[in-house]
Amino acid sequence: MATHKLLLLPGDGIGPEVMGEVKRLIDWLNSSGIAKFETDTGLVGGSAYDAHKVSISEGDMAKAKDADAVIFGAVGGPKWDAVPYEVRPEAGLLRLRKDLALFANLRPAVCYPALADASSLKREAVEGLDIMIVRELTGGVYFGEPKTITDLGNGQKRAIDTQVYDTYEIERIGRVAFELARKRKNKVTSMEKRNVMKSGVLWNEVMTQVHKREYPDVTLEHQLADSGGMMLVKWPKQFDVIVTDNLFGDMLSDIAAMLTGSLGMLPSASLGEVDVKTKKRKALYEPVHGSAPDIAGKGLANPIAMISSFGMALRYSFDMGALADKVDQAIAAVLANGLRTADIKSEGTTSVSTTQMGEAILKELQKLHA
Repeated sequence: MATHKLLLLPGDGIGPEVMGEVKRLIDWLNSSGIAKFETDTGLVGGSAYDAHKVSISEGDMAKAKDADAVIFGAVGGPKWDAVPYEVRPEAGLLRLRKDLALFANLRPAVCYPALADASSLKREAVEGLDIMIVRELTGGVYFGEPKTITDLGNGQKRAIDTQVYDTYEIERIGRVAFELARKRKNKVTSMEKRNVMKSGVLWNEVMTQVHKREYPDVTLEHQLADSGGMMLVKWPKQFDVIVTDNLFGDMLSDIAAMLTGSLGMLPSASLGEVDVKTKKRKALYEPVHGSAPDIAGKGLANPIAMISSFGMALRYSFDMGALADKVDQAIAAVLANGLRTADIKSEGTTSVSTTQMGEAILKELQKLHA
């Protein structure tokens, strides 16, 4: 049995709490002989700044490059609001994405049957929801240069962020979306702002060309990103795979998170290119939720997104799709049994802590393997 190397980066706030539930799951998989994972732990974000005055140390960056996958918790919090911009907690995550060349971010939004009433939308709008948002992750306005704030004098300043995309960046994220669609409902919706942005004009043009040249069997639709956001909260089930740039993907995936009932429910995978020799790819898996410092240390955090993110690692990094399916089934079973953390609590359900939710999911997974 192959040994897979994992780097765990719990981060800040509730990160260590939800990561603890993933560690519990990994320990069981190892002890039961179902899989073999070798884990190491590092610091990122505010915790790395406190220890090393950087958002991620060179040593932990080297560990990330050596790992088969990185499992990431959350970073940031008011405690580090005043630290220099270049070493802010979020810079650690951005460096991981950039240095590992993790250009494709996959964010599924799935509404479990038991949580249809927890969504901000009516049950009929979200029941059975299963969409995938594919976000380009290493280009666009978050990384474009120049990125400056200039003092103009007389109390005036000018801030510049640059939105930049090259053809190849759009092509490769398009291929990820089309390949995923072929395994789902065979439909891709590309979102941009071609009506006001030159990058949107190029995005639309390249997506159309890749579709015509390589994926004519897949249905392709184009939609402006702002109207796409509106349609996500009006009738989200019209979508299957949504592909978009870094900025719009950030916003649209958070909108999609609330369709499922809570940010605490949404996992994500950030993937690099497949190495032609090893057939492996660099990857980082993280929940979409933030560090939630207001509830850190109180046992209130929802670990489902973190556990689901590890499930995505099983699927996309380790070719353990069947096991990933069982993780999803275990989560669904726990929710069907009425267990809820505070963020998804509703009348007639049972409130549980972070640890209790993690334990319940593991017990259901063990039943599926009995």
